[in-house]
Amino acid sequence: MQRKVLIADDTALMRELIRGALPAEEYTIVGEAKSGVDAVEMYKSTNPDVMILDINMPKMNGIDALNEIMKIDPKAKVIMCSDQKYDSMIMMALKKGAKDFVIKPFTSYDILLAVKKLFNDQD
Repeated sequence: MQRKVLIADDTALMRELIRGALPAEEYTIVGEAKSGVDAVEMYKSTNPDVMILDINMPKMNGIDALNEIMKIDPKAKVIMCSDQKYDSMIMMALKKGAKDFVIKPFTSYDILLAVKKLFNDQD
């Protein structure tokens, strides 16, 4: 069964790395957002199984976007990513509903492992 993935990162290189980390036979990329505002709108229109959401984005940061997404879908599976290594940001994202957090720079394996972990109990 293919899982629908929404990627939200303002950097094209990061979106490409995330996209490349997810095998096409298991995951379908349903959208790529470049801002927090776009991320929320795309979440509504694509209803992904998992979202990978950067914290630092224009128009609306990832924490605010996460808040909006959790209002739309309290069971949303969101993995946050950021180059910030502050425990307070990680704790805030997890407290607001994120299921996992990946620190940049990450490898393709880090992303794939985080996504697979979300569905481990369902497969």
